[in-house]
Amino acid sequence: MSENVTPYKDSGLGKKEQVTKMFDTISGKYDGLNRVISFGIDIKWRKKVVQIVKDTNPETILDIATGTGDLAINLAQTGAGKIIGLDISSGMLEVGKKKIAEKKLEDTIEMVLGDSENLPFEDNTFDAITVAFGVRNFENLEKGLSEILRVLRPGGCFVILETSVPTKPPYKQGYNLYTRHVLPVIGKIFSKDRSAYKYLSESASVFPHGEKLNNILSKIGFIKVQNHPQTLGVATIYVASK
Repeated sequence: MSENVTPYKDSGLGKKEQVTKMFDTISGKYDGLNRVISFGIDIKWRKKVVQIVKDTNPETILDIATGTGDLAINLAQTGAGKIIGLDISSGMLEVGKKKIAEKKLEDTIEMVLGDSENLPFEDNTFDAITVAFGVRNFENLEKGLSEILRVLRPGGCFVILETSVPTKPPYKQGYNLYTRHVLPVIGKIFSKDRSAYKYLSESASVFPHGEKLNNILSKIGFIKVQNHPQTLGVATIYVASK
């Protein structure tokens, strides 16, 4: 399991409350900053997730930790009749609702305030479930994944897009330099919250990735678990079923 890294070291709040506060704080700058810190490559990764989901012809999709709705909006390309974007941060959701309205997707996408570790849905509800850059923010990873398994229908598709750490030099050294020293400075300049982007890099560095996360998914009960490293290993797409 991953270490319990939190955004604000001196806070008396639990990780879940701290993460909520952090994303509420940076919500207005989040989209633009994401493009900067990933050099726009995150757009390409999301397109791959959409294609994986589209190939399963889902009618209902749940996008957990939807944030400002980028992936939920992209998932409209799958032709699904109903997409729910769930997030614990009301600030992020408000930004997302505006984007959905601008694209006139209100009839397809619903934004819901909720906890990924206590999903407000019945068993076997969704044909596909996605989480982009969100599982490492779960306070209890196994509980969150168990909830996802519960609400995914048998035969359904579960896709995670998450940061990971390159293992081969010199990419490993370059990645460590960038995430530990450059990314927090960029975050402070853009969002005025250095702690937030320091947390994002620290949580990525200790989060189980590759075969370690595969094993956790299998332990929870997912089947057909696969992982596909992206861009020299700085991100990984995980695909599983129920």
